[in-house]
Amino acid sequence: MKRGELNLDIATKVAEFESLLNKVLPKRVFYKLMPSGKGLEFDGYRVFSSDEDASLIDWKASARSVNLLARQYIEERNMNVVFVFDVGENMIFGSQEKLKCEYAAEMAAAFSHSVLNVNDKVGFVLFNDDLVRVCYPVPGKKQFDIFVYNVSDPYIYQGVSDIGAIINKLLETLNPSTSMVVLISDFLRVNESQRKDFERLGTLYETIALMVRDPLDRSLPDINKELVIEDYDHERLLINPSIVKKTYEEMVKKQTQFVKDLFLSSSIDLLELDTSKDFAFDLAHFLGSRVDRRD
Repeated sequence: MKRGELNLDIATKVAEFESLLNKVLPKRVFYKLMPSGKGLEFDGYRVFSSDEDASLIDWKASARSVNLLARQYIEERNMNVVFVFDVGENMIFGSQEKLKCEYAAEMAAAFSHSVLNVNDKVGFVLFNDDLVRVCYPVPGKKQFDIFVYNVSDPYIYQGVSDIGAIINKLLETLNPSTSMVVLISDFLRVNESQRKDFERLGTLYETIALMVRDPLDRSLPDINKELVIEDYDHERLLINPSIVKKTYEEMVKKQTQFVKDLFLSSSIDLLELDTSKDFAFDLAHFLGSRVDRRD
């Protein structure tokens, strides 16, 4: 990648994702992504129509009736979804067609467009080792364009990200009316010292984490010669991948499992994504599974 341009195709990715999402998660049940009790107020039951989505059926109520009954709600939309997006230098990395930052930008654009498409609000926080930019939730296409403009700016990807270090500032920044927080990062620097911060975030807000990693974040290539590598702190090291490959993979596996366990204990839903595979299918079904758990 030349510093000055990103390889992005936002329009195509938005269309592909929404096509899949509409099959998995009809708009009429999109609200179930949000916390129970937010967004819609239960108003009673009505007879279910055969052309409606079956997930609206209340089976327990139907069992007590001679008809299939659907839950009826009074809309109180105004959902506020805040995307917390990693713009550290660690995201300017990749061995595939897309760098992690490009992959993440397309995914965030597609997800945010779906939120705005049901008349909810989107806000965003861009971070590295500090809060870089903050934009409070607003509805509409203009907000989508602002979000895309920011994550498409190659010059904003600077510094070494440390999401654990910014959670306290994030919590001070988030509005109490926030319905959902979407964390997007590689989470490579998450560690035990940040446990209480993540637990607090998961307790206060409905939170999901989208982990974006490149295949080289997981495994080294089979190359039997010495190479000079540079880490995200700009420290250089001479290595032979074939010698350190096993140790590296074990360390990555251990850190990844730690992140999974930490988020699970913090009530944060995690989706692992790999830049070698398109995100649309996995993200759509991940969101669909959240709806299934609420039924």
